Amino acid sequence: MSDVADAELFGNDDWSVSADGLEHRGTGYFIGRDAVAARRAEGLWEWPLQMAEKSWCRPSLFREAFLNALAQFGIARDAGLTRSFALGYGIRAVEAPAPDTFVTLADVLRPRTAPETVRVAARAPARALAAAGA
Repeated sequence: MSDVADAELFGNDDWSVSADGLEHRGTGYFIGRDAVAARRAEGLWEWPLQMAEKSWCRPSLFREAFLNALAQFGIARDAGLTRSFALGYGIRAVEAPAPDTFVTLADVLRPRTAPETVRVAARAPARALAAAGA
C-alpha cells in the first residue's frame, strides 16, 4: 500500500478509517471502502447488522467509526441506516440528535398497518335461545 492509502482519516480506540476502508485495531477485521454502503435485500445496511454479531465489537466505537467513514467517503445516510443500528445494537446505538441521547422507538420503527376488523354475523347458540325462553 502507498502512504496515502495507509494514512488514517479517523481513529478511535477500536477502529481506524483510511482511504481503503475501516479496520478493527485489535482483530484486523477489515471492511473495504467499496463494501461500506452494502445493503441487504430489505434495504437494511449490512455492516451494522453484521458487526452486531461480533462479541468483540463495541457498538459505540463501531458506530462512531462507521458514521465517520460514511462522511469521509461521501456516502449518504438514510432511514435504513437508523433501523439497521437499532435492530443490530438496540435503540441506544441509533443515530440521534446528540451522541448520548435516546431516540424513541417510534422514530425508528414503523408498525405494520393493522388489518381491518372483520365482523361476522353469528347465530346465537341454541342453549342461549332456550334459556331465554325462545
